[in-house]
Amino acid sequence: MSPFEPERLDDAAFLTEGDPSGMLPGVASSGAQVRTSYRAALEAGISRVATDGRPRAIVVVGVGGSALAGELLAAVCGAGTPVPIVTVRSYRLPGWVGAADLVVAVSSSGATQETLTVAMEAVRRGCRLLTVGRQGSPLSSIAEQASGLHVPVVPVQGAAGVPRANLWGLAMPLVAAASALGLSDVGSEVVEAVAGRLEDLAHRCRPSSESFINPGKTLAMEVADSVPVIWGTSPVAAVAAHRLAAQLEQNAKYPAIWGELPEAGHNQVVTFDGPLARRDIFDDSPSLALRLVVLRDLDEHPQVSKQRTASVRLAEDRGVAVSEITAEGVHPLERLASLVCLADYGSVYLALGLGIDPAPVSAIAELKARISQ
Repeated sequence: MSPFEPERLDDAAFLTEGDPSGMLPGVASSGAQVRTSYRAALEAGISRVATDGRPRAIVVVGVGGSALAGELLAAVCGAGTPVPIVTVRSYRLPGWVGAADLVVAVSSSGATQETLTVAMEAVRRGCRLLTVGRQGSPLSSIAEQASGLHVPVVPVQGAAGVPRANLWGLAMPLVAAASALGLSDVGSEVVEAVAGRLEDLAHRCRPSSESFINPGKTLAMEVADSVPVIWGTSPVAAVAAHRLAAQLEQNAKYPAIWGELPEAGHNQVVTFDGPLARRDIFDDSPSLALRLVVLRDLDEHPQVSKQRTASVRLAEDRGVAVSEITAEGVHPLERLASLVCLADYGSVYLALGLGIDPAPVSAIAELKARISQ
């Protein structure tokens, strides 16, 4: 892997050549994804999920970005929602899940092995079933055979159909379902506000915008040559922290640690006393040091705000560099979208600064091939 070269980020020709699959245009389409996927959910008849009333629980089934859609749903609905929202990332449903519950199986391709296995188990248990994935896929067939509801995923523009570039295509049908059940207040006005926020960020993070005013490029330059420890200060910000870590891993092939305050203050904070906490300025050999990336939200608990302030000071006292990013917007979905969009841009720009094509994930493909034998 080549070293990070920040000058690459302001080289328009290099950004185009280094991103043959169009991951940057894919991120730029996030606003359009929000609008079209929400509309697709309504056209698919998402209101049918409320025909039998509210379920006892909502169980979102998926892996990777599909599972993150479940985390997003829970954060947007908030802690006060009367229906538990649980995300399952495995081959089995919890033992308590049954006919009173709504299982939402999410897979961009509609062919993810883990998701198909659990969707079939949900059918055997008599659960209410909603599926989100490619039309005509094995997952949509399961929904059809079980008289469930399937919402087709709207293809993302650019990004060569990479599933992680279509988070909003996976998440908005879940948000629409929650609204139909009276668990969320997301309607057309909120959807438009979210889409507008994403379009504004796309303009600010566009490739032609120079690094010193481009928040996506700035994030990439700050994270480069560090081991990022990413903390969210609320459930909304924690979803974005998870997203940023996952995008750094998949787009830039770059390791990252994520957590949520206050929990991270009871374990990860101790790494500030470890061997990666302080970079030796007199040592010219290549080395990585921690960088604390704090994703802030307006809806912080007062004690979390105190812990955030103290943690930042503690990190700085130990020579750990700190980046703080504050969510933008009023509605939880809008604030979450602002952080997720910046995470997506930052991870792609980091990949390009490292000379890495952000689209391929050959290790994942090889792993799938090995376990399928």
